[in-house]
Amino acid sequence: MSNRVGVIDYGGGNLRNVLNVLKFLGHEGSLVSSPADLDAVDRLLFPGVGSFGDCVAELDRKNLRDPIVEWIAADRPYFGICLGYQVLFEKSRETPDVKGLSVFDGEVVHFPARPGMKVPHIGWNEVRPVDPAFYVWQDTPDPLYLYFVHSYFPQPADPGLIASTTSYGDDFASSISRGNTFAGQFHPERSQEAGLKLIANFLESPL
Repeated sequence: MSNRVGVIDYGGGNLRNVLNVLKFLGHEGSLVSSPADLDAVDRLLFPGVGSFGDCVAELDRKNLRDPIVEWIAADRPYFGICLGYQVLFEKSRETPDVKGLSVFDGEVVHFPARPGMKVPHIGWNEVRPVDPAFYVWQDTPDPLYLYFVHSYFPQPADPGLIASTTSYGDDFASSISRGNTFAGQFHPERSQEAGLKLIANFLESPL
């Protein structure tokens, strides 16, 4: 069954790549550039490449902040990728004066400087699900390796939100979930078969 999937247009450069992935998986994807565009979709996917401040500024310019917050509050299906994960929190040390969507309490922080530890964190790393039975992880490899590109990561105030952890220096929350909201710091669209399975699980879950 093909779903109507909205892809948040925040001005980032990887939107076409995500739309192509959706098409490959047999689902209709369309860009969401205004609140009215949300009326035509059943699921929301927020990809992310770029800076926290620029992303939030573009959401505000397009009057998308409140509609996205309301979408999540109504427990409609949402999948956030990288910045689409980070913007769910209150603020980021990348741009401290910019208010995030504040769906969840917490702050986006920078990896600490450590000898021999390169920042940004780029490449494949293991993602350890908290609950392997959770629908997003169904039929994915064990161990699960996904692709990351980031210098910042969220620290949720509520540890109960954490859906997976990943080690880079220390463990960090590589994804969160609550109801029909799922968001992760990794890039499933760049993670080959394992990443495509994550997106497919989200798209095929019951509404």
